[in-house]
Amino acid sequence: MFNPADFTSSELLVREKVTAALNSPFLPKLLEATRKPLLEFVQADSMALCIMRLAPSIDFRWHVPGTPIPILNEYAGLVDQDFLRAPILARPGVPVFDTQLLSRAEYEGTLIYQRSLELKLPFEHIMAVLVPISPGLVAALAFYRHERRPFSAQNAVALSSITSTWATTLDNCQAVQSMAAGAQLLQELYLRKNSAFLLLEPPAREVFRTPLATLLLERWFPTPSDFDMTSGLPRVLKEQLDALMKMDSDARLGKNLWVRTHPEGYRTCRFVELPADDGTPKWALLLSELPHSIPLPFHMQRKLTPRELDVARGVLRNWSNGQIADELEISGETVKTHVRNLFDKLGVDCRADFLYQVAHLNRPV
Repeated sequence: MFNPADFTSSELLVREKVTAALNSPFLPKLLEATRKPLLEFVQADSMALCIMRLAPSIDFRWHVPGTPIPILNEYAGLVDQDFLRAPILARPGVPVFDTQLLSRAEYEGTLIYQRSLELKLPFEHIMAVLVPISPGLVAALAFYRHERRPFSAQNAVALSSITSTWATTLDNCQAVQSMAAGAQLLQELYLRKNSAFLLLEPPAREVFRTPLATLLLERWFPTPSDFDMTSGLPRVLKEQLDALMKMDSDARLGKNLWVRTHPEGYRTCRFVELPADDGTPKWALLLSELPHSIPLPFHMQRKLTPRELDVARGVLRNWSNGQIADELEISGETVKTHVRNLFDKLGVDCRADFLYQVAHLNRPV
C-alpha cells in the first residue's frame, strides 16, 4: 500500500519516474524504461522479472533488463534451492529479503550464492516480491546487490508501494502480448468471432471497432441520448475514459473496469492503454457480456477457507455486503474482512476485477 508519508521528497520524485515508466503493455520496453528509476528507488544493483504460470504445473521465464545475469540461465536446475520462492508464493505482494530468512553463514552455504560467485556476479543480497497478474499467472520481481550491503525494511516498503501498480501493468501486458502488436493485434482481434473492442486515440477519436462491438453497444445503449455527440461513445464510457486519462498509475488501480448488471447478465468494459509510434497512447475498450451464474474456478476455491468461499459466491451473485451478511448470518464488518482477505489471496483489486478475472477464466474475452 502506498503511503507518501513513508518517503522523503527525493524518494517520491524517483517513485514518480517509476510509475511514469509503467505505461507500456510490451514487456521488453516496460522493463527497459523502468530499470534505471526502479533500481534507484529500491536501491539495488540489478533486477529481473520471472513470469510464472502456476497451473497445471509451474512454468517460468526470466526477463532481465540491462546487463545479463548468467545464473538465471541455469535457474531450472536451481529452482529447488531457491529459498525465497516459497515465502513469496505464500505472501503475494509482500517483499522478502535474504536476511529475514537466513543467517549470513546459512546464506553463504546456499547453492545459489555459491554458483553466483563462480559466475563472477555475486548475489550478496536478494530481495523479491510476488506480483499477481491474473488467476494462475504471477510474476516474481527480484532485486540483487552485488556488494555486501543488506536490504532494509525501508527498501521493502519502497518495493511494496509499487507492487499493485506493477500488477495492473503486467496484467495489461499479458492481455496485449497474448495476441500480437500493432496491425497483427487488430487483425487477430478482428478475426475472433467473440471479439468486441474499440480502438481510440485521445481525446476520443475512434480508430477501429469490430462488428460485435457495434452490436453490443447498440444493445446496451438503445437511445441516442445515451451517446456523446462529439465522440460517438456512450457517455458513461466516455466519462470513465476521460477520468482514466487524467490519472497516474496509482490512481488507476481498480478503475480500469466498467461493470453493469442486467437481467440477462453482466456487461463489462475493460480499458487498456496502448502505446503508439508517435508517443501518444491509444486506448482499447474491450467489451463483453457475462452470465450471472459464474462458477468459481477450482484453483481459486483451493486458496479460500469455507467461509471465504461462501462470501465469494455472494460477490459473484452481485450481492451487497449487507445481503451477504444477512444470508450468512454474520456481521457486515465480518463480511468486509472476508472480502478483503479473499481479494488478497486471489490477487484482485476490487469487486469488478474479481468478476472480470473469474469470468475471463470461464469464458475468455
